[in-house]
Order: sequence, then structure tokens, then C-alpha cells
Amino acid sequence: MKVAYVTCDNPVARFDDEREILLGAWLGAGIEGTTLTWDDPRADWSSFDAVVVRSAWDYIERRDEFTAWARRVEQATRLFNSASVLEWNTDKTYLRGLGVPTVPTHWAEPGTNAELPHWEEYVVKPAISSGARDTMRTADRDLAEAHVAKLVGAGRTAMVQPYVKAVEHEGELSLLYFGGEFSHAVRRHPMLTETAIDDANRARLRDPDDDQFALAELVLSKVGERLLYARVDLVRMPDGEPVLMELEAAEPYLFLRYELDAPELFARVLADSL
Repeated sequence: MKVAYVTCDNPVARFDDEREILLGAWLGAGIEGTTLTWDDPRADWSSFDAVVVRSAWDYIERRDEFTAWARRVEQATRLFNSASVLEWNTDKTYLRGLGVPTVPTHWAEPGTNAELPHWEEYVVKPAISSGARDTMRTADRDLAEAHVAKLVGAGRTAMVQPYVKAVEHEGELSLLYFGGEFSHAVRRHPMLTETAIDDANRARLRDPDDDQFALAELVLSKVGERLLYARVDLVRMPDGEPVLMELEAAEPYLFLRYELDAPELFARVLADSL
């Protein structure tokens, strides 16, 4: 079986330290993996049994082009995750209609007023973004409103959330699933903090609590199709309730180095899907 491992022609791709791990696991499952950038004009996607999007991390600058590419590839071969999931999941407005508990969010569309709720601290970010790009954390309501106005003025949808302080002591919990099967979970160090963190402490394996498992399963049930890979990011609110921060089903980092069996599970699920 031949499968394309999709990355991007951008310096950000150098942070993809999971490629060799996955390609090795695929080979062990009888899958020959080939690395290609998603926008390579020479690529013959029909020559592959499947195409797996992994580190296409420059899509936020060219999302329309990326989603159009995904639809073309899906006409030629199997695409994971599907083009419809990639298009839906790369715009965080999907959170509005998912029907699960989420962090309270104020949405600001182009042409709307930027007046915000009164919260102690704000996180402002565009609905199409990754890696905290163009994201602001501030206790100054005027600064938050100004950043919203800047994003909206550029034709972007902005989302504003209260900063959840639980991430400072509990962190964010990411649950990793392959083919709907739970693989592992990690406690992630919060990104929007002034505390320096090295790679060794960026994340740690953790067993989710029952209510966190239940929420993650509910989130995945709302998607409507089986996902080859998914990362469910949760946080606890001040009252202890777990809520969804994001469902990452387009190009998530999978923390494969933290769980020895994870690459083999990914490879088995992929092989079974072909």
C-alpha cells in the first residue's frame, strides 16, 4: 500500500518531529509512506492508495486554496481526514453548533460591534488560526476590543473567551483518538503563559477522569463520520465542569513520542481503512 504523508513547504514544517515516527510505523504495517507538500504541482495523488494530511500548517494563510485542494484529492483517492471535515474543522466557528459544553465564547463577525462582555481576563483570536497565531491574552478590555476590531476590520471572524485560570495549575488535557479508538492523553502546558517551558515538560501522559472521557466521546459522536485521527482538547471551568476548547481533526500534533504504542495503533487503523 502506498500512502502520501502531507506536509507543507514552509519553515514551520521543521517542527514536525512525528513524521519519521509515523513513516516507520506505517512501514511495519505494510504501508509505503511518501512525504509530499500539499501544494506540490507535480504530485499525482491518484497514484496513492490514500493521502493523509499531517503537517500542512501553512493552510491558515491560504485556507480556500487548501480546502479546494482537499476536494480535488478526494476525487482521486482516499483522503484522511475527509475534505468535508478539513473544511469544517479549520474554521473554529464549528464550535457554535457542535452541541457540547465549550468555553464561553463571544463571536464578532465582520461588520459587527466589537463590544465585549465584562470578564476578568480575555483571550482574543481569529476563528481561522493555529499555534496561537494572532492570539492575545489581556486583562485590559480596551486592548481586547481593539484587537477584535483589528481582526474584524481585516475581514476575519474573531472569537473572544475568558481566560480559564485552571490551565495554570491543571493544564489543558488532550485526548488522542485513532479511528475512534482512544490511544492516550497528555496534560499540556498552557501556551498563553509567561512561564518558560522546555520540550521535556511541554506535555505529560495523564489518565483522563470519567467525565473527561465522557465529554470526549460526546464530541466525537457529533462529527458524524469516523476520523482517522482526532485530538480533543479539554479544560476544566472554575466550577469543575470539563468543557471543550477545540476538536483538532485537520492537522493536530499527536504527541506520539509520549506513548510507545500510539504510532502502531495509528498505522493499524490506517491499514484497516484501506
